[in-house]
Amino acid sequence: MSHEAIMTTVPVLETENYRLRGLREDDANELFGFMRDKNTMKFITPDPVKSETDMWQEIQVQMENFAKRKELPWVIEDKDNGEVIGKFSLHKLSMWHRKAELGVIIREEYQKKGVVTEVLEQILHYAFDTLELNRIVGDIFAENEGSEKLLKKYGFKEEGTMRQTDFDGKRYHDTVVFSLLKSEYDALQEGR
Repeated sequence: MSHEAIMTTVPVLETENYRLRGLREDDANELFGFMRDKNTMKFITPDPVKSETDMWQEIQVQMENFAKRKELPWVIEDKDNGEVIGKFSLHKLSMWHRKAELGVIIREEYQKKGVVTEVLEQILHYAFDTLELNRIVGDIFAENEGSEKLLKKYGFKEEGTMRQTDFDGKRYHDTVVFSLLKSEYDALQEGR
């Protein structure tokens, strides 16, 4: 299947407990419910969305990026109750360079419960084996120890620290860049 055919719709990916489906305009209300929360967003942005209209506009941008083949935006649903519990995207997507960056936000009450551990496996499989990407990047705030542990668990290598990249209104935060290459991913799959 060609990449053009693959990129006509955001695929539904399923894990044991969660479903990733394409982001829609009518997700604005549920996403705003937790994406406005400073604590939920502390490792993402110091300036979360302020209104449902802002959230809707953010969704529009992501859907436009998808149409331009620059992003794959999903929401994460809990299969038990159908609630939207997070958002996952492959952004800064380049089919020419075969690379993308991970973006993930999980509702606070679902954090530290293994959601990302469970869905990341499916995302990596889709990104490397279906989209045939060569490089996936995860860049995180230096204080985000949970994400660092998770990325290392999946074989991501630390590339370096970008100093004082983000300001939270009081202080600057360093960003640590991790990456995983297709060859490394394949070697890990063979070893399992």
